Amino acid sequence: MGALHVKEVVDGDQGWRLITCNWLHGGVFHLLANMLSLLVIGIRLEREFGFIRVGLIYIISGFGGSLMSALFLQSNISVGASGALFGILGSMLSELITNWTIYANKVASFVTLLVIIAVNLAVGILPHVDNFAHIGGFLTGFLLGFVFLIRPQFGWVSQRYAPPGHSSSARPKFKKYQCILWAVSLILVIVG
Repeated sequence: MGALHVKEVVDGDQGWRLITCNWLHGGVFHLLANMLSLLVIGIRLEREFGFIRVGLIYIISGFGGSLMSALFLQSNISVGASGALFGILGSMLSELITNWTIYANKVASFVTLLVIIAVNLAVGILPHVDNFAHIGGFLTGFLLGFVFLIRPQFGWVSQRYAPPGHSSSARPKFKKYQCILWAVSLILVIVG
């Protein structure tokens, strides 16, 4: 019915299963747990960056999680949005790293996010939980966060909104490390 089954993907030419498995769940509790997680995790990112960027991260991370799961768990059947949810967590971490200078309470934000990631990865130790999808989604989302969630640095003013006589060379839009992280992540997402 669309679950990730590697034999069907490889032998049956059903590559669409790498995407559809992200919208299937193993029961009502599984669906509710994933939707609650998405609500708690994704609402801040969606408010700040819009549903298109976050939606792209969600879908591509789900695909990345399915791909990693298919590579390492070839005998299991897998369903669920956990890879996509971990992609949102990974993108939150890369957004925190990229936009470090705008956070007031940097260390608390970083430690809180790391604890949430560690606890969720620990849940992957339970039987019948696909931790490879979690890891693949996290890595994909982490790289995509550098690509999609970059913000202009504080003090940069668009020429469209600049007051008359404002110098356009006051500040570059992005810092050098933001541009480097963006380029490296884009290359890794395309190649990987």
